[in-house]
Parts: sequence; structure tokens; C-alpha cells
Amino acid sequence: MQKVCLIISHLFLLSWMPGVRGQSRHLTVGNGGVWGEWGRMELCPEGYYASGFSLKVEGKQGRGDDTALNGIRLYCVNPNNNVNGHYTTIESSVGRWGEWTSVKWCVSRQLVSFMLRVEPKQGDGDDTAANNIKFMCSGSGVQLEGDSLTWGSWGDWSNKCSRGAICGLQTRVEGPQGDGDDTALNDVQFLCCN
Repeated sequence: MQKVCLIISHLFLLSWMPGVRGQSRHLTVGNGGVWGEWGRMELCPEGYYASGFSLKVEGKQGRGDDTALNGIRLYCVNPNNNVNGHYTTIESSVGRWGEWTSVKWCVSRQLVSFMLRVEPKQGDGDDTAANNIKFMCSGSGVQLEGDSLTWGSWGDWSNKCSRGAICGLQTRVEGPQGDGDDTALNDVQFLCCN
């Protein structure tokens, strides 16, 4: 019986591995922050692709400790069966500070590329790491910029999903530092599905 359970759990794990859904590549950028740990890769359901996003953002804290971008939430839809705006959401690791912004949608399209706005290390200053994100929509190439903060500078665009669209994400988030300098979300990578 124990052997049967082990085989079943192994088959279940294989069903979540890249390649089973036709995932083709990870999308990354070179300017992400360096602090924190990578969360789990989270995937849209089978047949769903990311068509929208919202951000968890902590506003400017004045003399307090700024963290800026704390989380990214993807809104997954089935492009072949998007009845009554049905969607599901996914997120990887998320920082504790801030509020979720309103959703930005690629109208009848999917997310296929991204870029990050990142503040470099500030030495003795207040580090925030990732501050904002932009996505490119399939087809029209429309760009959607998140409603977040403006510290740092934009990096380069990631590669595009060559076929299909973004279907998963994994975030790098630094946990609370106590009396230290909190940065929250530092980096992100996305997964393309065919």
C-alpha cells in the first residue's frame, strides 16, 4: 500500500512539472534585486493564460522604511472560453505591506513580456529594490504599466513568449527585517505556456 501511495504522489508531482503543459521558457530580466528568497512557481489552470495583473504596493512612508512593490497577482483567463469574464488569480510570495491596486487588463489578449523598475542598492540609505512592472500584451504590443512607485530605473524588456503567453510566476521576496531595512519584492520570473 505504501508503495502505491508513493507512486501516486510521484505521478501527481510529475503532472505539475514544466513540460507537461507545454511550457517553453522562463522570462527573466537582469536588473532584479538581490535580497530575499524565491517563492514557489505558481501556474494558471490548464488552458488559462495571464490577461491581467494587479500589484500590492506600499505608498511612500516619508521618514519611515519604504518597501514599494510587495506583490504581483496574475489574472488568468481561458481565451477559448472566457464567458462572463470568468478568471482565476495566482500569486507567488508576497510581502506584508501595502494594498492591492486595481486590475489592468490586456483587452482580448494575453501578457507576453515584462520589464521591472528597480532601485539599486542605496548603501546606508533606504533600499526598496523592485518598485514597478510593465507588461506587453500579445498581438497589438500594448504596454501596461503598474500603479506603483517611481524610485530606480526601468531595465530592459524580457524575451517574449514565442508561442502562447505567460501562465505562471515566481517572486523573490525579502521577509521582514525587524529594525533593519525592508525591501519586500526584489525580483520576478514568469513562465510561458504554449
